[in-house]
Order: sequence, then structure tokens, then C-alpha cells
Amino acid sequence: MISEGFLAYLLVIAGTTYLVRMIPLVLCKKKIENRFVLSFLHYVPIAVLSAMTIPAIFYATDSIYTAAVGFISAVVLAYFSQSLVTVAAVSCLSVLAVELILKLF
Repeated sequence: MISEGFLAYLLVIAGTTYLVRMIPLVLCKKKIENRFVLSFLHYVPIAVLSAMTIPAIFYATDSIYTAAVGFISAVVLAYFSQSLVTVAAVSCLSVLAVELILKLF
């Protein structure tokens, strides 16, 4: 049975989600021309994706060292404009290699 408290929380969350999505559409009816706002909006998806991905990288393995090696290899390959498949594959292989080295010692 659903408690009244749960239902209240659910309605508050639903209302908040709706307002967050609806208010910008109501307030911004004309095209945004401010360069600062446009540059801010341009980088929001990248910042959100980074905020979700980077912690997941460091919790994906049992060792912080293997996660750091995978992260560093991914950053280096991405900096040199390698494809996403190459970055992911090399990062996974570098984590595997470090895991195997750590198991030997």
C-alpha cells in the first residue's frame, strides 16, 4: 500500500520536474542572443556528462590505481582526437593490464 507521505513526495518531485522544464520555455520566447548565455548553455551538456561519468570511472574497479590509469589513458587519447571506440578500448585494456600486474605482485 502506498503511504500518504510517499504520494506527497512524488507530487512534489513531479511538480518540480515539470516547473524546471516549463519555466525556461515560458520565459524565453525569443531567440537568445547574449554571447555569455549561449556559451554557458553550450557547455552545460559537457559539464553534466562529466559530472556523471568521472565518479563512475573511479568506482568501476576495486583499485583506485587501475581506475586512475584508465582515466588518464582516456584523457590522453581524447586530447589527441582519437575516436570514442579507440578511447574506450584502450582505456579498458590499460585497466586490464594494470589489474593483471597488480595481481602478480
